[in-house]
Amino acid sequence: MKSLRILLVVHQSLVPPTSLEGYTAQQIDEWRTEYDVIRNLRSLGHEVQCLGVMDSLTELRAAITDWHPDVVFNLLEEFNGIVTYDQHVVAFLELMQQPYTGCNPRGLLLSRDKPLSKRLLTSHRIPTPQFAVFRKGVKTRVPAGLRYPLFVKSATEDASLGIAQASVVETPQQLQDRIAFIHGQVGTDALVEEYIAGREVYVGVLGNERITCLPPWELSFGSMGEGQSAIATRKVKWDRKYQQRHGITRAAALDLPAPLKATLDRLSRRIYRALGLSGYARMDFRVRDDGQVFVLEANANPCLAEVEDFAQSALSAGIGYPQLLQRLLQLGIQYKAEWRAGYG
Repeated sequence: MKSLRILLVVHQSLVPPTSLEGYTAQQIDEWRTEYDVIRNLRSLGHEVQCLGVMDSLTELRAAITDWHPDVVFNLLEEFNGIVTYDQHVVAFLELMQQPYTGCNPRGLLLSRDKPLSKRLLTSHRIPTPQFAVFRKGVKTRVPAGLRYPLFVKSATEDASLGIAQASVVETPQQLQDRIAFIHGQVGTDALVEEYIAGREVYVGVLGNERITCLPPWELSFGSMGEGQSAIATRKVKWDRKYQQRHGITRAAALDLPAPLKATLDRLSRRIYRALGLSGYARMDFRVRDDGQVFVLEANANPCLAEVEDFAQSALSAGIGYPQLLQRLLQLGIQYKAEWRAGYG
């Protein structure tokens, strides 16, 4: 690929320094993805500008108008603190007729709204746990069809915000208490779904019209499953000492029978199409002991840090980190947005 002019768009607080020297591991974890991406893009010979965005698009518009980037490398996960607003930033890029990496606005809207995405997947007969939505400010009435244990989480937030061991409930009172916690402390509607015990397996997906599925990756809960619910809490995802204490690891999903691998591949492709995703995404599954597969959610624009699941799964498929970033650039430049098709 020729040298490109790339505008790297990140959250204002996550603009990385030029060096890791002098920073703690905890500090580095905050902007590890941004650092990895910008360092590798520059090592590939691209010209990169990094722009921090918080609650205004004025600077983004000026950068596009004045600098004329070939592509925007989008690492935003929110706008003004609201997760579901990242889709509007991408829609703005399309209005500016600016190529960008990652998912399109419609795919972001559908995948970020977890209840809506689950309804869509159910309509496509894609297996997902039974669920109910409890609106903030509305009296809680539990549907008769839900079976305990239940898993309570935010209907819109990601990165395991609001998820803890108390999220798995086994009584009506625990359910009422956890729904109240999501409403009051997280500030969103609550999504309640049947808790599926089993292996937690992720499948990365790359592509626009043509799709590539990466090898399945697994979050192993180690000793945490002894007396605790095996769920991806914030501690499980981000607390290194907690991970080491319980032997929590992420690695290639071993010993998956060939038919199960084929099922994961097929479901990942169907989910990607059903939600209108593009660029790249990660599908989160639970696999029960009997081999039954349930999709938990689809994550558009998952974490791209070099040490995280998506990049490591790509590496196991022979796609090194610099090559992965190049692939994402190509997908962004080649994506057929409406403005390219001559609409309007």
